[in-house]
Amino acid sequence: MSSTDLDGAAAADSAPPRPGQATPATAGAPVQLADRPAQRPPAGGAQRPARRGGMRRLIGSELHLVFRRRRNLALLVVLAGPPLLIGIAVRASAPRGGDGPAFLGQITNNGLFLVYTALTVCLPLFLPLAVGVVAGDSISGEAGTGTLRYVLTVPVGRTRLLVAKAVGVVAFAAASVAVVAVSGLVTGAVLFGLHDLVLLSGDTVSTANGLARTLGVAVYVLVSLLGLITIGLFISTLTEVPIAAMAATIAVTIIVEVLDAVPQIGSFRTALFTHNWLGYGDLLRSNVDVGHLLSESSLQLGYILVFGALAWARFTSKDITS
Repeated sequence: MSSTDLDGAAAADSAPPRPGQATPATAGAPVQLADRPAQRPPAGGAQRPARRGGMRRLIGSELHLVFRRRRNLALLVVLAGPPLLIGIAVRASAPRGGDGPAFLGQITNNGLFLVYTALTVCLPLFLPLAVGVVAGDSISGEAGTGTLRYVLTVPVGRTRLLVAKAVGVVAFAAASVAVVAVSGLVTGAVLFGLHDLVLLSGDTVSTANGLARTLGVAVYVLVSLLGLITIGLFISTLTEVPIAAMAATIAVTIIVEVLDAVPQIGSFRTALFTHNWLGYGDLLRSNVDVGHLLSESSLQLGYILVFGALAWARFTSKDITS
């Protein structure tokens, strides 16, 4: 080889490599992509935050589940029956003085009283029965079918899932109260008409004012059921057999109602969650005592705090095996 060839080869070795050209040091080595800034894991090993709207989607999914079940829809249809039957019975034969609830004798004068009578009749039995079934089945139903374990494999906290379950049961309770009230209102309007409301105090208010008071009565009934809902959720976390949870919730309600009807137990009755269920009579007086209504409703808050904490403690520590 001539000196000219040697000089050319040396120049070629010393020249900088062209983009994409392998150098002797990198020849045969795997080609690597351009370096990217490494993503450091979150401090403390924390998971990535959940996407925005995750809780809203979880609650929407639970509401869809609650109102899609045929059993729950059948319960709502059944709840529409008592106001209709009461209205037809009163229309066919007006009740005699002293028969039935206090509102029964005034239904023929104003259909609004059919709403109050229907809520008074349904609150001790039909509404707790429907709400108790849904509350008792809320967690134990999915645990029994095995779907709860798969739901928890999704990155969703148990606390959020419990809150979504509670919202679903409260929504069903609201729908139940609304079905009874609307059925009574429509039946009363068709059979007896809607007129100015004569209050229990003897004063007369406009129909619009009467409708607003009727809405207040429905809200009071819904608030009165919150204690039962929380107890049902707690019982539902104790078992994977939904029938047992439903029966236990309904049995607790019946026992408490029986105890509430026994005056011999004294002031202990005031601590029972059923004690103030029919305390909405103040809404049908000329001067509504809001403070007294809030005081009677606050009893449910104690049950929500106690049994809500018990349900949370049980559900967050429960070993889901099925």
